[in-house]
Amino acid sequence: MSTLTPHPGRRLRDAWQRGTVMVPGAFNALVARAVAQAGFEACYISGGATANACGYPDIGLVTLTEMARTIREIADASKLPVIADADTGYGEVECCVRTVVEYERAGAAALHVEDQVFPKRCGHLDGKSLVSAAAMVEKVRAMSTYRVNPDFVIIARTDAFHVTGFGDAVTRANLYREAGADMIFPEGLQTEKEFADFAKESPGPLLANMTEFGKTADISAARFQELGYQVVIYPLSMMRLAMGEVSRGLAALKRDGSVRESMPRMQTRKELYELLGYTPGDQWNFPNDR
Repeated sequence: MSTLTPHPGRRLRDAWQRGTVMVPGAFNALVARAVAQAGFEACYISGGATANACGYPDIGLVTLTEMARTIREIADASKLPVIADADTGYGEVECCVRTVVEYERAGAAALHVEDQVFPKRCGHLDGKSLVSAAAMVEKVRAMSTYRVNPDFVIIARTDAFHVTGFGDAVTRANLYREAGADMIFPEGLQTEKEFADFAKESPGPLLANMTEFGKTADISAARFQELGYQVVIYPLSMMRLAMGEVSRGLAALKRDGSVRESMPRMQTRKELYELLGYTPGDQWNFPNDR
């Protein structure tokens, strides 16, 4: 990376200073290019979406190596600051140190690490267990200390709200801030009042998870800004849209023996080539394009 190019973490920090940043999830490089083309300032890599794309549930089966490869592809394709899910850090403190270094070297702007016991569960499912606050503090402190560049953003996620209650979630969040977290991600809050109360009790940069079919009410990005949240992620929205169309298209093909019914909803060849920056017949300068 050129010394004249701002670190992606700096670009992300500058973006949230201007207002709440909407961050759609990208589950591959092509979707990441679409996120950039649509004018978003950052994109997100969900551990759950990455696992789902591999055919796995969101229980921590994707490895650090697989996630680092995905980060590299998405950061390279989009040229956007990338926030990447690091689950529980892939192990204990030593593993968390390697995670922050590998994520940053892969091109990420930020990561979030959570205080669940491994194997973790989706944040909007019940039955989760937590590590001790002290154990999570040790992870956050180590990641903050050993990041390669101080602009890299360490986001500490707490799943305490649905396990030990609101008060413990706030206590943990404030301990994680003291340990070096740049931003707090309170997972599983449900109402605007809960988000507002959390922002008052844990002042500082905050991330909200606006996932569909979960515990959180549908809240707009503008409203999250009023509530005091600097970043809003949409982790699986694009995957759910895509897979909904895939399922409907397969059903139509099986029924009709043709995709004619689905074609009006398809991305055209021309639109795909525009997204890729490719003109048939012209030399495609891959290094310059990417």
